[in-house]
Amino acid sequence: MLIIEDLHVEVEGREVLHDINLTINEGETHVLMGPNGSGKTTLLRAIMGFGSSRITEGSLIYKDHDITHVPIHERARLGIGLLFQRPPTVSGLKLGKLLAVTSGGDSERIDEYARHMNMDTFLERDINKGFSGGEIKRSEVLQLMIQKPDLVMLDEPESGVDLENMSLVGNAIAALVEKDQHIINRKKSGLIITHTGYILDYIDADFGHVMCDGTFKCHGNPREILKMVQSKGYKECIACQRV
Repeated sequence: MLIIEDLHVEVEGREVLHDINLTINEGETHVLMGPNGSGKTTLLRAIMGFGSSRITEGSLIYKDHDITHVPIHERARLGIGLLFQRPPTVSGLKLGKLLAVTSGGDSERIDEYARHMNMDTFLERDINKGFSGGEIKRSEVLQLMIQKPDLVMLDEPESGVDLENMSLVGNAIAALVEKDQHIINRKKSGLIITHTGYILDYIDADFGHVMCDGTFKCHGNPREILKMVQSKGYKECIACQRV
């Protein structure tokens, strides 16, 4: 699905990521952890193609296509989707209008998914304008459900979400990465940033990675990594250097 080779990324002239190597196979879900400022969001933004995250070395291969310098909209069309940690408010654009464009005008599917995410009363509202934290996350997940990406990237899906909304969001994310299907039938892949680990209660992630100082410091079982971080902090990952 995605091969990242020797990736180096700059933001505003400063190197934020270096020596990033990662392979995500079809049907796999990977979880990315690390302290604030370690480069996790920059990695997702570089994969999505945001110009603020400038790739200076290395390559991104998605489904055998080199997308290192492909623009955002083409990556989205190829099947890459991103849930933002803090998405912008888009005044003047109704959520329903955006979903209609994304779905090709499939109003039945929009109505079905909007009801499922408790967002059916938000379709005539400007995107994220006046939304609570949980409503924003439900809106973001709804947009991904309509897009149906093959590579689902989520930047802290638990952020700002209460327990009731977490259940709804978590189960929807599990469906996005096809955790409701037998492992041999899964075609969707995921790369998920988490600080709390709550998302692991809803998805059976295949691999975990720890990022510190702009590169990977540890790879392994995501629940074991989370347990270690909770008990000993990220300093243990830096000392361990299991790369």
